[in-house]
Amino acid sequence: MTDKINSSRAPEPVGPYPHALRVGNFLFLSGIGPRERGASKIPGVELGPDGEIVSYDIETQCHAVFRNVRMILEDAGADWPDIVDVTVFLTNMKADFATFNRIYAQYFADNQPCRTTIEVGALPTPIAIEVKVVAWINQE
Repeated sequence: MTDKINSSRAPEPVGPYPHALRVGNFLFLSGIGPRERGASKIPGVELGPDGEIVSYDIETQCHAVFRNVRMILEDAGADWPDIVDVTVFLTNMKADFATFNRIYAQYFADNQPCRTTIEVGALPTPIAIEVKVVAWINQE
């Protein structure tokens, strides 16, 4: 049985997909970025007139991403400690990894899920980070 989950608090998906799918005890989140629901300005991103990134603050984006993940988890009936796997996409590994890793360590001080971090050339919107999360919801 598969349940689609769309959070009323997280930013709207940029394509035809839900925020998450629940399959049994597993919760699979779609790629989550730092955007805010109903806002055109992206936290930590300065865009030029052509819509290209002029500058960005990876720290601000990381906090926004984790805030969005938390909202989706909560709206799906899960909690932060339920996260078992995180895939991270960064557009500039060399410049941003150390900052991301420091912030990640703050959010995952108690539970430490598996993690993969990948550098990508671009993401679907003008952002520098996106994460994909898998959680396990204990139904006891």
